[in-house]
Amino acid sequence: MSLYRLSSRGEVPVHPISRTRYNSRRILGYFRQHRVASIVAGHVVVAFLLGIILLSSAFGSTLFGAFAQSACSNGDQTYMVVSGDTLGAIASRYHVTWQSLASYNRIANANVIFINEHICIQGNHSTANGGGGTTYSGIANEIRGWSNPYPYGQCTRYADQRFYQLHHYYVPWTTHANAWEWTARAYQFGWRVSSRPSVGAIVDLQPNVQGAYYLGHVGVVEQVLPDGSAIVSNLNWGLYYWQVTNSHIYPGYGVTFIS
Repeated sequence: MSLYRLSSRGEVPVHPISRTRYNSRRILGYFRQHRVASIVAGHVVVAFLLGIILLSSAFGSTLFGAFAQSACSNGDQTYMVVSGDTLGAIASRYHVTWQSLASYNRIANANVIFINEHICIQGNHSTANGGGGTTYSGIANEIRGWSNPYPYGQCTRYADQRFYQLHHYYVPWTTHANAWEWTARAYQFGWRVSSRPSVGAIVDLQPNVQGAYYLGHVGVVEQVLPDGSAIVSNLNWGLYYWQVTNSHIYPGYGVTFIS
């Protein structure tokens, strides 16, 4: 088992530790914080609890985890944790977020997972995400949004709303979601990212590409032309930034299409 520390830059490995050592430290830490009335009684209790941990470890599990773990629901996928795993890495493999895995599996501390622990990956039926605002598609394991959190007057607000008009669901990413970041977020949430336009796809322009400013730009493809370029509807674009306008976008460097 490995312990990991979550930071703004992602998961950072701390120090690998066995489950037995981890639980032993929890017990000893408890007695350091809560002094027992009798030193002899304290030693007896510690020895008793450590004995339980060693005995249960010999049978391949511990009492701290055996009763908390339940079988996955019908239609779920089951993943068994191996050495070196993190919740974030498992989530990325199945195109979900570590927050949703922690919520669905009732993991109180997302920094701590154990070797041989079963992680349930939800499938087959749609369920609200613990973070609010997203649902799972059991077919493609794609995460979908059900609200538009972006501020009025911004290209992100318009692109998300126009996408909803065409497809009846929103994009799910709500943080680290400036226009130029939408491509990376689409990958993380299991969406399709292409270098070629398709009607109804979101076009994402990186900063200073084809007229985009320093935060990038997003719009929605309304028409694909014979030469492979696209007519894109936009807000906060060009001279009349307060109006929905069309622009002509060409595939190439710094241009992706999200669907």
